[in-house]
Amino acid sequence: MRHVLAALLLVAIAVPITIHAQSAATDRPFVVEYYYKTKWGHADEFLKLFKKNHYPVLKKEAEMGRITKVWMDQPRYHTTEDGRWDFRVTIVFKNATVANEPFDEAALQKQMYPDQDTFQREEQRRFEILDAHWDLPVKLMDLDAKP
Repeated sequence: MRHVLAALLLVAIAVPITIHAQSAATDRPFVVEYYYKTKWGHADEFLKLFKKNHYPVLKKEAEMGRITKVWMDQPRYHTTEDGRWDFRVTIVFKNATVANEPFDEAALQKQMYPDQDTFQREEQRRFEILDAHWDLPVKLMDLDAKP
């Protein structure tokens, strides 16, 4: 009987702590950086196509609540070719669950761009002029937190 009571007490304490920990993890923003390295001479074309076709989709996802913030950075100076990137798009998702759950972006694109032939051709071109593209989820660090 004492073992049963001890086990129940442990469950009563552990379950809320576990649920709170899981809840806290899913309530935190989830940040991903998307890097784009264009072929030489094509950065302006990439930016034009990105702003025309992809950025409006991201803004719509922000209106829907999936994304809390999105912005683009461009390096001020040149780097070595192996470390070069032309654009970094940072997306702050509501949380990791939202960022990783299935989302039908194609349906949203069809709704926003009825001329799918033009849209698909321009999106294909946007990726044809890339030398590289990579996605990097980043972890926000609290430098004031105690270890």
